[in-house]
Amino acid sequence: MIGRVRNGTAARDAHIWSLRLVIVLMSFICAGFWYGWKTAPADLTIHNPPDLRSGSVRAWWEVDPSNIYTFSFYIWQQLNRWETNGAIEYEEHIQSLQSFFTESCQIFLKGDYLERKARGELAGRTRYVQEIPRRGFRPGSLKDGGSVDVISRDIWQSNLDLAIVEEYGGLAVRDIYVRYPLRIIRADLDPEKNPWGLQIDCFEGKPEKIFKPNDLTALE
Repeated sequence: MIGRVRNGTAARDAHIWSLRLVIVLMSFICAGFWYGWKTAPADLTIHNPPDLRSGSVRAWWEVDPSNIYTFSFYIWQQLNRWETNGAIEYEEHIQSLQSFFTESCQIFLKGDYLERKARGELAGRTRYVQEIPRRGFRPGSLKDGGSVDVISRDIWQSNLDLAIVEEYGGLAVRDIYVRYPLRIIRADLDPEKNPWGLQIDCFEGKPEKIFKPNDLTALE
């Protein structure tokens, strides 16, 4: 009789300990769920392709090459738009667009501003850039004649073929075609200031002048 009582007590104690272990384990699991919920981002930037008529299936972190090109062209065009005086507006645009450039690229642009200013290439100048006709976004890799290359999951190269026009006192002082190989990186740092979640890291290679023929079809 005493043996049965002892065995029953031992079984009860073992069951109580097993329940305690289950409670501790569940507490750790709940704490893990709570931490995951707490650290999960409240907003995600999803880059959809411009044409959704046929639908789009992609991982949330993938960025369509057309979006990379659109971002790089839009920001670069804004940087290079001087309506009245490049000596003032170039510096202002570097400052106002700083969220869209990496820190190293900002340092490069500020240096470029000081060099141009010292050479007298900014005061009183106006400037604008636009796509060369029929040289906008082109799908495919750069080696196949496309506009954007995927270097890694978070890094891209966007080639912009642009016409640059500068004027001083109403007279054209520069009218050339240039290819800018821009390096674009993922940077989900501040959605309020940079909803794109991308930044320009200046040049992947050296910008090069494009031959400007009379017949634009020769560029194709």
